Amino acid sequence: MFSRSYTNLVDLANGNLSALDYGGGGGGGGGGNGAGGRPPRARRMQRTMTTPGTLAELDEERAGSVTSDVPSSLASDRLIVVANTLPVRCERRPDGRGWSFCWDEDSLLLHLRDGLPDDMEVLYVGSLRADVPSAEQDDWEAYVLANKLFSQRVIEVLNPEDDYIWIHDYHLLALPSFLRRRFNRLRIGFFLHSPFPSSELYRSLPVRDEILKSLLNCDLIGFHTFDYARHFLSCCSRMLGIEYQSKRGYIGLDYFGRTVGIKIMPVGINMTQLQTQIRLPDLEWRVAELRKQFDGKTVMLGVDDMDIFKGINLKVLAFEQMLRTHPKWQRKAVLVQIANPRGGGGKDLEEIQAEIDESCRRINAQFSRPGYVPVVIINRALSSVERMAYYTVAECVVVTAVRDGMNLTPYEYIVCRQGFPDLDGSGDDGPRRKSMLVVSEFIGCSPSLSGAIRVNPWNIDTTAEAMNESIALSENEKQLRHEKHYRYVSSHDVAYWSKSYIHDLERSCRDHFRRRCWGIGLGFGFRVVALDRNFKKLTVDSIVTDYKNSKSRVILLDYDGTLVPQTTINRTPNESVVKIMNALCDDKKNVVFIVSGRGRDSLEKWFSPCQDLGIAAEHGYFMRWTRDEQWQLNNQCSEFGWMQMAKPVMNLYTEATDGSYIETKESALVWHHQDADPGFGSSQAKEMLDHLESVLANEPVCVKSGQQIVEVKPQGVSKGFVAEKILSTLTENKRQADFVLCIGDDRSDEDMFEGIADIMRRSIVDPQTSLYACTVGQKPSKAKYYLDDTNDVLNMLEALADASEETDSQENAEEITSIPDPE
Repeated sequence: MFSRSYTNLVDLANGNLSALDYGGGGGGGGGGNGAGGRPPRARRMQRTMTTPGTLAELDEERAGSVTSDVPSSLASDRLIVVANTLPVRCERRPDGRGWSFCWDEDSLLLHLRDGLPDDMEVLYVGSLRADVPSAEQDDWEAYVLANKLFSQRVIEVLNPEDDYIWIHDYHLLALPSFLRRRFNRLRIGFFLHSPFPSSELYRSLPVRDEILKSLLNCDLIGFHTFDYARHFLSCCSRMLGIEYQSKRGYIGLDYFGRTVGIKIMPVGINMTQLQTQIRLPDLEWRVAELRKQFDGKTVMLGVDDMDIFKGINLKVLAFEQMLRTHPKWQRKAVLVQIANPRGGGGKDLEEIQAEIDESCRRINAQFSRPGYVPVVIINRALSSVERMAYYTVAECVVVTAVRDGMNLTPYEYIVCRQGFPDLDGSGDDGPRRKSMLVVSEFIGCSPSLSGAIRVNPWNIDTTAEAMNESIALSENEKQLRHEKHYRYVSSHDVAYWSKSYIHDLERSCRDHFRRRCWGIGLGFGFRVVALDRNFKKLTVDSIVTDYKNSKSRVILLDYDGTLVPQTTINRTPNESVVKIMNALCDDKKNVVFIVSGRGRDSLEKWFSPCQDLGIAAEHGYFMRWTRDEQWQLNNQCSEFGWMQMAKPVMNLYTEATDGSYIETKESALVWHHQDADPGFGSSQAKEMLDHLESVLANEPVCVKSGQQIVEVKPQGVSKGFVAEKILSTLTENKRQADFVLCIGDDRSDEDMFEGIADIMRRSIVDPQTSLYACTVGQKPSKAKYYLDDTNDVLNMLEALADASEETDSQENAEEITSIPDPE
């Protein structure tokens, strides 16, 4: 099936060019006779027109399907493929009456259907090929506007509950934001077919954050190689502070409760199409002609677009160097360079074309002999059969691009060299069964071709030596390398690629309708917050009601990020915090604890005005119930010899990581890297974690990573253990809690949330207990409630303190009222 927006292909096919401007461009009129003879004002057709069969039928003058109103039959799942260019070829009809259309058999987008289920309908949204004036190519506002127009076309045909959206390449980087803003639960995938720049280059873009945030509105982002993905992940870390997680082979970024998947898989070729073309009779005589033309010669082949990044001149210079340093190849080796013309032009392209022409003239002038021309340049576009004929006769293909996307030329070459025994009568051991590749390390297919000779194309000498090696290797070695490559290319074709991508997209989106989603932010700062359906904001009214109705309360509070912001340099509690703590502690129904990873000296000093405040320091290793009590040890571990083992390892990483430092506690060691380079600090933290786990494998300690820290502490010490001990002690003292409030903001507090969720099942608290586990910030958590920031936390605690004072006043008034009159 092929679906079109109402002012795209239908009007063109009918020759109704004026309709393209009708109604303000793309949103108004339509064409065809489906309107039933109504006046022009009412010529609007249904939003989508569908043509059963293939587009080749549109070439016929009398094809009734051009204006068909056949309704679309939606499968249970539908894939909408969005790309800058449709997989369609179009030509104006000879009589000038409209255009004819057919599928573009060379388009990757067309062949990705081969890997999809048979019952999945595929819709394409894109534009026809057109050259854009250079003056209109470098304006960000125009780029955003173009993406907005694409979003409008997608929305016209979109069924947001059922459809998957698959966006392709750099032309549409802003499109995910437009679609996500309209539909929060839309299932969106993106695949970048171009290299993603390193963070050092990308950080110079004025709109760097906007592009990253737009991509993060996708559910799955695909790259050809890990290098490209690594650059993207590094940019997210350095510029947005978002770190990736790897779990069971999948890489993901946690972005406001949504997990954005990262897919690394190089695209393949269409094996079926190539194998069909290899059998064409036209190929056989073309191969025979080329073998006659290059009889007795060793053909090295380059197939590239005429582009400043393809390194064509570097290849020519390397070939010249090979002829100089290995004169045995003079009169034998021929470099055939197919340079496909590109639309447009420009000064840079003209200069590189002039350099290539000059190099070729010089080499041919020096090394040409009767019957031998060392460099053959073909400056025209070849048909697929012509190109395959050159692949078949070439001994080696050379790709020297200085920067490129996937580049499938080596794959096509390998399949053509495999060939078929009946192509020209040769058997299985014929020359097509061996192949050699010299490929630039800067192209996407390079990591997949382990038998290729990889080069840095800027180094002319090493590239020349690689070219010599490729054609000088033994026949057996060439055959073994070819067999290895062919096994990979034939099994990892475009169908395998699209099937794998859609499978991962489905997996990434499976929780969409199980979670509560809402959009926040403006412009490209828009993002969707996705949380568990039971996860909600803690309201003051609801908790105050339960607070007033309870008789025995436990309040457990983290410190950093909960009572004071993480971003503040001065972490000393202000007067307001101290006042609230005292007000809560004055209520005899309350047991209030600060449960922190900080050392006991700091906490003891800061909260010295709070006489009845309990403190659990260093995640509960030290604990006291009031200011006047002695500190208790909550762990039997008194041997700290492991510190002497861990500290040298931490010192090693501290010296190597500028901005990091070690915090030495009484029971733990903490390595901080929040002031280090984000990417390097994160990398060093992961390396240190593995190093420490190896060194301390037989010690009674645990090594954990946290928010820009790596911590080593005794086993069994956690905030969850503290919560359980406090509640168990109250139960033993016949003061079972019926109200529990627990607030924290980081990973260590998740142990506390998990612990208090478990105590209800173990009858440590009253069965009717009001249980409030609350995290700070809207993020995935084991807590059921959240507050936005520390201000929300303090406002809520102040409301509880006011409720205590109000209750105490009422009780005092009741006592006064109940005193009998002395008379």
